[in-house]
Amino acid sequence: MYVLGLTGSIGMGKSTAAEIFRRLKVPVHDADAAVHQLLGYKGAAVKSIEAIFPNVVQNDAVDRKKLGDEVFGHSKKLKQLEAVLHPLVRKKTHEFLGRNAHQRRKLVVLDIPLLFETEGYRFCDGVLVVSSPSFIQDQRVMSRKGMTASKYGSILKKQMPDSEKRALADYVIQSNQGKRHSYLRVKQLVDVLSTDVIENRGFSPHLSLICQ
Repeated sequence: MYVLGLTGSIGMGKSTAAEIFRRLKVPVHDADAAVHQLLGYKGAAVKSIEAIFPNVVQNDAVDRKKLGDEVFGHSKKLKQLEAVLHPLVRKKTHEFLGRNAHQRRKLVVLDIPLLFETEGYRFCDGVLVVSSPSFIQDQRVMSRKGMTASKYGSILKKQMPDSEKRALADYVIQSNQGKRHSYLRVKQLVDVLSTDVIENRGFSPHLSLICQ
C-alpha cells in the first residue's frame, strides 16, 4: 500500500485535490475532519480541553470559535491545545492506515494541512504539494467569510513557506490552471502510483508531466 501525503498552504487548492482523489475512489483521511470529530459532541478531546479551557465547552462539545479566540495569538495556549490534539489525531491516522492495509488498498491519501510542520510526512511514502501563485492564494483566502488580514497573517506564520514545501515534495500540482487540469494531473498520479504498486516497481518521484 502506497501512502501519499497531501498538503498545501491555505488557499492553495488542497481541498479540491482531496475531493478529486475521492472521486477517483482513493481513500482519503482528512485530518481537519478528524479534529472536528474530536471536538464534537462527546468527542475524545472534549474533556481534556475542558480541563485546560473550561469556558470553551458547552453541551459536551467544544465551541471552536471560542477555542480559536482563546488560543489566537497565544503560543503557550496553542501548544497546550496541540499537546492534546496531536496524539489523538495520530491515533485516528494509524487506525485509517491499518483499516485500509487490511483491505489491501493499493493507494491511500493522508490529507494533512501541516504535514511537514507536524512531521506527518514520516507516515508517508511520498508527498504531493498543491501550489498556486501567491497573488491567487491571497485572493482566495481574503474572499473567505470572516477572514481578516491579521488572521491570514497569523495562519501563514504557522505554515512552512510554499517554496519550501515544493522543494520537499515528491509531486507538485499547480491549482491555478483550472479544475480540469487539476483533475487530469491527480488522475495521472493515481494511475502511476497504483500501477507501481501492482507491478511492484520502484516509484517515480518528481514526474515532469505531473509537476506542471
